Amino acid sequence: MLAFILRRLAQAVVVMLTVAFIAFMLFQYVGDPVTNILGQDATPEQRDQMRADLGLDQPFFVQFGRFVVNAAQGEFGLSLRQGQKVSTLLLERFPATLELVIVAAVIALVVGIPMGVYTALNRGTFLSQVMLTFSLLGVSLPTFLIGILLIMLFSVTLGWLPSFGRGEVVQIGAWTTGWLTPTGWKHLILPAVTLAIFQLTLIMRLVRAEMLEVLRTDYIKFARARGLSNRAVHFGHALKNTLVPVITITGLQLGGLIAFAIITETVFQWPGMGLLFIQAVTFADIPVMAAYLCLIALIFVIINLAVDLLYFAVDPRLRVERPGGGH
Repeated sequence: MLAFILRRLAQAVVVMLTVAFIAFMLFQYVGDPVTNILGQDATPEQRDQMRADLGLDQPFFVQFGRFVVNAAQGEFGLSLRQGQKVSTLLLERFPATLELVIVAAVIALVVGIPMGVYTALNRGTFLSQVMLTFSLLGVSLPTFLIGILLIMLFSVTLGWLPSFGRGEVVQIGAWTTGWLTPTGWKHLILPAVTLAIFQLTLIMRLVRAEMLEVLRTDYIKFARARGLSNRAVHFGHALKNTLVPVITITGLQLGGLIAFAIITETVFQWPGMGLLFIQAVTFADIPVMAAYLCLIALIFVIINLAVDLLYFAVDPRLRVERPGGGH
């Protein structure tokens, strides 16, 4: 177990160093920070002094080493567009993104799993075919188009829900939440549903495929031969084994929701990290872009590590030593 954890941690460090190198190269080849700070009218002496102050006159690997040390401490310098510390900007935007992602993940699980079970157990029925058609549309339509269609229907045509912003929020220490206000929930519904639809359809189709596969196995046939009811077979045996890969995929998709919330946040002007990143790209705000890249990579690495450890703990076959010393 210890060797497994150390190996995964070593792989995680390599991944993070690779991402840090890519983020560092943004500083080297996308724009000139000296020009961004001083402007076009600065004298050569002022430019040289600023370059020295920023450490840009140091050798490449010295600069990269300093960047890695600062990044490990959560320091990415100042935003070129807003003049604030990048870490402060991300902390301000992180609650909005996390709340959006959590609600989207809950919607995807609560709706996707029952739909997958229903379509597996009721193949050929009209409702099952409708659900499969919906899932095909959910996978095929781009997220921004889904968001625009929902805005046209529920905001413009029906006028039921707001089309942009986060609504009223409550400050709890350093955290801001819209979960404690009615307007916060009203503003959250459309972006959360938009973000959840792709994940929902993915989970539904995965549950359906796994359920159909499990229902063909021998132990399900033996359970039926013992006289167990369909309800006991379907939900006591089949569903339990179906959900193991679903939990794994859901864990990995949680990182994907955070990373791909960029489009949803842009469509709904949701004040999260994704919108901050899009604004940073528009204005070539390299410190914010680099920090966002490193943060998303860290989230993916942590989730992958957690999923690997969960699999290792649950599946005893992974703990059996194979010939040749491998695992």
